[in-house]
Amino acid sequence: MQFKFYMPTEIHFGEDVIINNKEVFSKIGSKALIVTGRSSAKKNGSYDDVKKALSQTGVEHLLFDEVEENPSLETIEKGSEIGKSNNVDFIIGIGGGSPMDAAKAIAVFIKNPEIHKDNIFSAGKLDSIPVVAVPTTSGTGSEVTQYSIVTSNKEKTKKNLGQSIFPKAAFIDSKYTFALPYEITVNTAIDAFTHLVEGYLNTNSTNMSDVFGEKGFELFKYCFEKLIGKELSPEFREKVMMASVMGGIQIAHTGTSLPHGMGYPLTYFKGLPHGLANGVLTIEFLKSFKEQRKIDRMLNILGFRHLAELEAVFNCLIDVKIDITEDEIYEYSRSFIANKNKLKNHPEEAGLEDIIRIYSKSLLKN
Repeated sequence: MQFKFYMPTEIHFGEDVIINNKEVFSKIGSKALIVTGRSSAKKNGSYDDVKKALSQTGVEHLLFDEVEENPSLETIEKGSEIGKSNNVDFIIGIGGGSPMDAAKAIAVFIKNPEIHKDNIFSAGKLDSIPVVAVPTTSGTGSEVTQYSIVTSNKEKTKKNLGQSIFPKAAFIDSKYTFALPYEITVNTAIDAFTHLVEGYLNTNSTNMSDVFGEKGFELFKYCFEKLIGKELSPEFREKVMMASVMGGIQIAHTGTSLPHGMGYPLTYFKGLPHGLANGVLTIEFLKSFKEQRKIDRMLNILGFRHLAELEAVFNCLIDVKIDITEDEIYEYSRSFIANKNKLKNHPEEAGLEDIIRIYSKSLLKN
């Protein structure tokens, strides 16, 4: 048995971990740029906790609170200019995947002043200033991954920045998710679950990475039941947050697979939230496998006898209706299949017709 495992992020999980481990910030730097969305971090208490911890440890900070959903390279450039002009030496990303991914990208742009939106994807391997991550949703896993997913308006797509930017530390406190609306809770939980699925059914999976996937499925056995019953207790919030972390650690080693790459045009062109874009494709993705052994094991851990039972859960939780034509599906499929890197993590052969079939059966049901 051989495997490689690397997880450089220092993870602090539990109630009040920011205040209880405030010294971590001053060990990383002396002046931080806090990167958030426009309002949620201020409403859920995470921003106040970070400010308090920084004040108590003598760390200066500035705030950049202009990160939109699916952050653009233009926004990242703007944030990096603020960071550079104020000589910050680390970044704190607070929020869901968008602020944390933006924080990572901004950290790269600050460290490399010659980098801009038109040359980042051809720049080669780059370093970044340190990043601290504070997730306030349970889905992205970005707090423990090296990925930064950004929107390139020039290319009209979402894509990975192409750099490895693991946060130095992650502060994971489920209390910041207590007030999340049900719809967002579902969308982000589905995102976490698709990370677990795509990391588990992956050419890069190992016995070690599968440990995180299978523990995540065990947690989702409980979480799916509570989501369906709309029983969003503190216990549920903590368990789905842990499942999200498990999925993040897993895909940090394996990468994602077909649903994520196929979901990006649904988000960019159709405005479908990221988790739903992955989720709406997941069942047909699973049905496409010729080898069902690992899928059967996954279903057994989840407490299901057949894939149809998981499909029933998805049908209960998500109802995606978008206007999409067969021509659009063909174009999305053609573009997807043209990039062989998007296929390399899928453990079976997949051609154009397979991709079209997954899109069509997922989106043209009526």
